[in-house]
Amino acid sequence: MKIKDITCIFASTGVARPLLPIRRVEISMLRITTETKRGKSTITVEGRVAGPQVATLEQCWRELYASAPKTKYVVNLCGVSFIDQSGKMLLMEMHRHGAELHAQGCLNEAIVEEIAKAGEETTENTEKQVKKPKGSHIIFYVLLFSLLGLPAVSRAQQQVTPVLTGPAPAQVLQLTLEQAVALALRQNTTEQIALITAAEAVQDKNISRAALLPQADLRVADSWQRENLQALFGGKPLFSIPGVNLRLPGHIGPFNIFSVGPGFSSPIWDFSLWKQYQASRASMDAASASSLSTREQVILLVVSQYIGALRNTADVEASKSRVDLAQALYDQAADLQKEGVGTGIDTLRANVELQNEKQRLIEAENNREASLFGLVSLLNLDPRQKVGLGDSLSFFDTPQPETEASIEQALHDRPEWKAIQAQEKAVKFEKQAAQDSRLPSFKVEGNWAQLGTRVDNVIPTYTYTASMDVPLWTSGRIKAQVTKADLELKRVDEQKEDLRNQISLDVKTSLLNLESARNEVQVANLGVELAKQEVDQARDRFKAGVANNIEVITAQDSLSRANDNQIAALYRFNQARADFARAVGRMEKTYAK
Repeated sequence: MKIKDITCIFASTGVARPLLPIRRVEISMLRITTETKRGKSTITVEGRVAGPQVATLEQCWRELYASAPKTKYVVNLCGVSFIDQSGKMLLMEMHRHGAELHAQGCLNEAIVEEIAKAGEETTENTEKQVKKPKGSHIIFYVLLFSLLGLPAVSRAQQQVTPVLTGPAPAQVLQLTLEQAVALALRQNTTEQIALITAAEAVQDKNISRAALLPQADLRVADSWQRENLQALFGGKPLFSIPGVNLRLPGHIGPFNIFSVGPGFSSPIWDFSLWKQYQASRASMDAASASSLSTREQVILLVVSQYIGALRNTADVEASKSRVDLAQALYDQAADLQKEGVGTGIDTLRANVELQNEKQRLIEAENNREASLFGLVSLLNLDPRQKVGLGDSLSFFDTPQPETEASIEQALHDRPEWKAIQAQEKAVKFEKQAAQDSRLPSFKVEGNWAQLGTRVDNVIPTYTYTASMDVPLWTSGRIKAQVTKADLELKRVDEQKEDLRNQISLDVKTSLLNLESARNEVQVANLGVELAKQEVDQARDRFKAGVANNIEVITAQDSLSRANDNQIAALYRFNQARADFARAVGRMEKTYAK
């Protein structure tokens, strides 16, 4: 296989400069690789074929095609993430010159199919024009000049417009736990939806408040009316003269009425509206507390995922160290066998153990990548973005909190408890609003208008009204509303009691797991030290010929279990700390500093 060297010239800050011959061209988010094998050149394009990158690809293609125009060219677009209109035009030109386009993905495959179909239609149209003796040469020259003029225009645009290329984006985004939590609070979809829900509750409160405040509007009307007087007065005479029978005419009009002026209304005394406003304020507080609860839950998910990724990363590092140790023991067994001290079975055992450790390393690396993918999803990052961990599993020895004090703190700080209390208050206000709807309500309203039969003869008119509304019979509506509010109150009481028990259970369980994990860490650390000593002694005994490598293999297994126990203990301890912070409602104060 021969890799053809190419030279590309591209602009950076508007100044063109030649590059040394290279095998691969990289600019911003575009990578071009050419390979020549058996008379066929393959051009592999990776990245975005858009904007300034199109000019770079066009320059490389023209230089390559000019050097070997009769070579068969294949353009591999499987690594292309986006193609804009100018890139599509360039690919059409390359296809017209005989290049085969290979793509992967729905969008890129559709673009390639469209280019191929357009090429077939152009070929068919050309053949039809060749069959026609008249006018075919004119169309041919028009098409030819269009094809020749397009590259010239593209080169002219490239010379006039400077190509601005920014620095390549970071391949790996290193995040500490604190940075991951802060990023999740800004971008996590669940958190953003909770904030929107809380904002909607604020607007609901404003709508309820508006019913208590004065309202004003402007009305402009221009109407034509015709009235049936007989229907209004029953066809009876408006006045009578002895011996003369006068009757009203059948109708009057049509006549024009024009009016323009403002109107207003305002409640003066309405306990029901006031209680509804108070209920909406309590509902707003409940929505705000629910949003904080979602915020705490999102932080817990991110912390748990981050700690899980740290555990899997630690598993990878431990697996690598065990592979190195197994490789050293295998080399030692092979050397002893060559010297005639060891046996073939010892070497075979060491090789089997080496392959087992390599298998565990592959599994650990797969688990690490999967956990990092989950972290990227929680942070709502680009799925192509790679993430690295800036922290490591560690042990923070803190005093064990008291159970009763922790439960009291949880009942004071947990946003779920605040939300249920606000819901209870809202239901009570709704019940009072239903009860107060039996009371009289007072309001004033009125309007002032210019009224007349035409615009030029209007006179000012006004109407002011003060009214009192007393419900006499509502057919059981108010009673049903009060009963419904009582049932809702009972439901909230049951939920409140259940939440109290759940909070107590969460606190007790997290404290139990925290104390257990702290003891596990101490035992696991001691186990690792003892396992290392066992490996060293078994290795020395095998080297001295006192024992075979069965002791070494057994010591390796013990060290492997000890490392796994240590990593698992550190993971459980850090997870128990996060669970306790969530149980007492202090996730954001602990992890989002």
